[in-house]
Amino acid sequence: MKRKTIIGAAAGVIVAATGAGVAVNAATGDGGNGAGAASGDAPPAATAPVERGDLSDSTSVSGTLGYGGARKIKAGAGGTLTWLRGTGSTVRQNGRLYELDGKPVRLMYGSRPMYRNLKTGDKGPDVRQLEENLRDLGYGSGLTVDETFSGATADAVRRWQRGHDAKATGTVGPGEIAFAPGPVRVSGRDASTGDRVQPGAPVLSSSDAERVVTMKLKVDEASLLKRGTKVSVELPGGGTAKGTVRSIGTTASKDKGDGGGGDGEAKIDVTVRLDDPDKAGGVDQAPVTVDLTTQTHKDVLSVPVQALLALPGGGYGVQVVESGKPPRTVKVELGMFGSGRVEVSGGGLREGMQVGVPQS
Repeated sequence: MKRKTIIGAAAGVIVAATGAGVAVNAATGDGGNGAGAASGDAPPAATAPVERGDLSDSTSVSGTLGYGGARKIKAGAGGTLTWLRGTGSTVRQNGRLYELDGKPVRLMYGSRPMYRNLKTGDKGPDVRQLEENLRDLGYGSGLTVDETFSGATADAVRRWQRGHDAKATGTVGPGEIAFAPGPVRVSGRDASTGDRVQPGAPVLSSSDAERVVTMKLKVDEASLLKRGTKVSVELPGGGTAKGTVRSIGTTASKDKGDGGGGDGEAKIDVTVRLDDPDKAGGVDQAPVTVDLTTQTHKDVLSVPVQALLALPGGGYGVQVVESGKPPRTVKVELGMFGSGRVEVSGGGLREGMQVGVPQS
């Protein structure tokens, strides 16, 4: 993790702000007493205003842009593969994943697998999953969503089957339905059309359709975040996208490090969801930089980092420029750095005042 802004403790040090080196100038005169000015202060090359507002500190970490939730889609029944969804395609609720012996296997949403043939009288959470999908797809007229496969459930299944020109049996099983938590993106094929597969054989490799950035953070770095934290992602090829922390792992694992030797630090997996996935395009497994806001100070005065002067007696000041008055150097107390600015207090500063900065 790379801290965006740091400051040293002595005159003439270099301040690194927003990724660029900025020299802190040495003040002349006796402005170090904080009371105002050395009469010999030279007018600055340029000025910038003292601003009041929220100031945030940020940290940059490396991540990978891709798709989350990698999983295998396995054949629920035996047969010959007669059609397979193409790599890179997205399948949504009721969409075809593959065909066995010419019969489509369609995607429905749920966390439990389709592991048995469901019929009237069956009970269980997989029945509820099926009924929820039938209701959401518009086949649930008269259906009560619960964990019992009733006559109304059988009627809804028949309506669904007839809607796809299939034999309306009122029963349904792994040869017709595969469950996944949500839309899936096909990332690869594990079999080919014409292959004879057995139940449980991998057919497709898939992931969630959601664009995410995954990161591995040190434990202390991950502790700065929580679910819902907003971040900014620097995209491949330029541009940025806003994101939201979706999940933070609870178990730290040893990172293998660049050499793969297994002697790296313990890290935690963090996943960020992009707020506007279209901004990322279709690129997969691309390296990105994620800017994390680590802290925010509310309603503070700040000046550009370049305005800081290293005072002869120690500490830092700024050169105040007021109309009709000679420039004066005042001592200030420094707070947080962020976005090329630094929080300042003291010296009689107020919002809107002009302070000296180097000529840009």
